[in-house]
Amino acid sequence: MADTYDVIIIGGGPGGYVAAIRAAQLGFKTAVVEREHLGGICLNWGCIPTKALLRSAEIYHYMQHPGAYGLTIEGKPGFDLAGVVKRSRGISAQLNQGVGFLLKKNKVDVIWGEAKVGKGEVVVGPSTKPVVQPQNPVPKGTLGHGTYKAKHIIVATGARPRALPGIEPDGKLIWTYFEAMNPASFPKSLIVMGSGAIGIEFASFYRTMGAEVTVVEVLPQVLPVEDAEIAALARKRFEKQGIKILTGAKVAKVEKGADNVTATIQDEKGGSQTITADRLISAVGVVCNTEGLGLEALGVKLDRGSIVTDGMGRTNVPGVYAIGDVAGPPMLAHKAEHEGVICVETIKGMHTHAMDKLQIPGCTYCNPQIASVGLTEAKAKEQGLEIKVGRFPFVGNGKAIALGEPDGLVKTIFDAKTGKLLGAHMVGAEVTELIQGFVVAMGLETTEEDLMHTVFPHPTLSETMHESVLDAYGRVIHV
Repeated sequence: MADTYDVIIIGGGPGGYVAAIRAAQLGFKTAVVEREHLGGICLNWGCIPTKALLRSAEIYHYMQHPGAYGLTIEGKPGFDLAGVVKRSRGISAQLNQGVGFLLKKNKVDVIWGEAKVGKGEVVVGPSTKPVVQPQNPVPKGTLGHGTYKAKHIIVATGARPRALPGIEPDGKLIWTYFEAMNPASFPKSLIVMGSGAIGIEFASFYRTMGAEVTVVEVLPQVLPVEDAEIAALARKRFEKQGIKILTGAKVAKVEKGADNVTATIQDEKGGSQTITADRLISAVGVVCNTEGLGLEALGVKLDRGSIVTDGMGRTNVPGVYAIGDVAGPPMLAHKAEHEGVICVETIKGMHTHAMDKLQIPGCTYCNPQIASVGLTEAKAKEQGLEIKVGRFPFVGNGKAIALGEPDGLVKTIFDAKTGKLLGAHMVGAEVTELIQGFVVAMGLETTEEDLMHTVFPHPTLSETMHESVLDAYGRVIHV
């Protein structure tokens, strides 16, 4: 029957569409239910378009400092905000179409609408929630509202920005990443509430493009999930660029003006100050999209808003699975994609194993970039591990100096008894590309000896990785 499938996936984001393609590869008759846009938040309003904006900011930065590279530019560099945004949105549109092509190529049906899960079935109807970027009209050759049977139902509905009481985003003065990515006009001043990856990336973009930026973080450390030493170095770079950072502080109240906001900021010592800015970006985390899916009626177990799974995507209800952001942290696209593959291969009966979350890299694409995997130095010590720590600064690397990027650090953490790589943490140019080398090393259970005897090409930034390992064992060469 046309309305019966082996696998139905609710949500066409990174986890959902990758799971669908893998299911089709394994011979399952597969469908994806999507209410809004293929590629999810990541492709349409997150990972990809923000990187396009940050690339524009990076080039603008170089335009403002041509003399550092022996170059000249006639006149004062400027930018066309509409053009910057248009490029970003165009890239998302291109990739959105690409996901549709991949699903069609793999004979995955796309069902447009909002889903509700029943026992062995998915009921698809019109959307009851605001749609940011509607698929209108529904693409030809796709299915619509109705009831669809499935042996296996995978929930991949993602997450949305968290709103704090009294500081709810209004789309005009208080922004989430949706509005920050598509501004009608450029704000001269900005308050960013939250210093995780989203907050810091937008702070970096807007500061580079000329806005006065203040970041407010309730925890004592900027970039709270990162190694403290790396975060401290990043903070110095941010502040050198002119970003004002308030840690151990919170936005207690926001008053809206005609075209600005005034935030009352309280610190941990009881002091307070007010800051007026054109706009405020709320980047205080996300909330899983579990409402309205019918999960409670089925008895699917939730924990702090996310769906509980067994590491293979299985929930406590047979035939119902969950992957990606909705299945809990870390809320990263690459984690969702990998979970989707594990889940589908588990359904197929293949030999699978749960993902080691300590081996999931995290990347922040600000200036300077930050990347990490595994345990921080503090976490390793908390676990009572005897460790060796290596460090190597970018200033000792020929490629970094040639690029004009001498400010950076690679830090590696090893188990002193076994030589096991426990964690790697980086700040500096292109470290989001470098981190995968350490991820592969951890996955292969590489020891310090293996890494020390690996030949790294010269001149490359990757040599900083090698030297950091050497430093942990008293063998560093170039510093």
